[in-house]
Amino acid sequence: MKDRSPIVINARFDSGNISVIDSNDHQNIRLEIRQDTKAEFLQWFYFSASGLSGSRCRFVIENAGSTSYPQGWTNYHVVTSEDRQIWLREPAVYDGQSLSWTIDSDADQMWFAYFAPYSTEQHADLISAASAEPGIKHEVLALTEQGRPLDYLRVEPHPESTQGAIVNKSQPAAMRKPQVWIIARQHPGESMAEWFMEGLLDRLLDENDATSRSLRSKADLHLVPNMNPDGVFLGNLRTNALGVNLNREWSEPDSGKSPEVYHVLERMKHTGVDMALDVHGDEALPYNFIAGSEGVADWSEERNRELVNVKHTWSCLNPDFQDEHGYPINQPGKANLSICSNQLANRFNCLAMTLEMPFKDTANLPSPVTGWSPERSMRLGASFIDVAWLKLNNRLLERG
Repeated sequence: MKDRSPIVINARFDSGNISVIDSNDHQNIRLEIRQDTKAEFLQWFYFSASGLSGSRCRFVIENAGSTSYPQGWTNYHVVTSEDRQIWLREPAVYDGQSLSWTIDSDADQMWFAYFAPYSTEQHADLISAASAEPGIKHEVLALTEQGRPLDYLRVEPHPESTQGAIVNKSQPAAMRKPQVWIIARQHPGESMAEWFMEGLLDRLLDENDATSRSLRSKADLHLVPNMNPDGVFLGNLRTNALGVNLNREWSEPDSGKSPEVYHVLERMKHTGVDMALDVHGDEALPYNFIAGSEGVADWSEERNRELVNVKHTWSCLNPDFQDEHGYPINQPGKANLSICSNQLANRFNCLAMTLEMPFKDTANLPSPVTGWSPERSMRLGASFIDVAWLKLNNRLLERG
């Protein structure tokens, strides 16, 4: 028997994504995830449901088995919130075709998402707050296809750290500070990546944090917290407004179809790159891990030791990171150079890494109520400050 009043489903907002098949039957609210703009990728969803109070409601995403990464639904729990501030996990059932979950709510309205969203409005707040801080230089590198800013932050030493210091502008290139680049969210549906960047920025801007102050004095840090502003706003999983997967554009980026990559790479050519981290999320694997650039042609034992030590050090500093599970390693010369970290490692002969975080939870340190969460993403971002500082000071922990 159907309830008289339908549940009202809405996804027409920043980062929203869902299509309604039928919302009249509270026990069978039928939904579909829509495809990315001008592309066939689909996985990300984010929507609100109103009229829930006093009802038991069952939501069914009927095309879950046809999404880009159906293996991502195994052991997956839906992210839910009543206020869009606190995000918790609701158990879900995947039967190979559909994903379903049931809610008994006292609230009239709830939000549901693939992962806790980080909207373009949140991004604007992040950039505004950071650029107002001493020593942070903000620049719009380009406008996207839909006219959104591609925001870039250059983090310089805190002004108090340079008082009385003598700056020698005639230093040879070999004596200049290392250039560290950290970019995130080439794939817009991987919202944990920008939560990571917020945690990293919060710590970088803490003038009472000795490690952050030291890192800022020893290296130039270049941050792009959101590489894909259009894709985020549109509620896409992997592509920009033109249907382009940015992390397959780094060999020969086109200023027309992938201006986001083109302009960031141009700035990288200007500054140079000594270390790079590209921050992502993985649908299937329940781990935080680094995918290295072992497949570049000039990979060596020395470069491998450097990468292994970085991963081992991070796992010692933050137990949410681990260095045992991850992607298969490419053989030297087999790297796909259209992928960011491979291209940067090849072009700049630098340590370039891809960080992957889970959409689900970490198998090694699970937290069933929240799963992998914004807060844990932020703390992982903050802990990278220690990793970078140790790396630049040649104090990495040797693997025993």
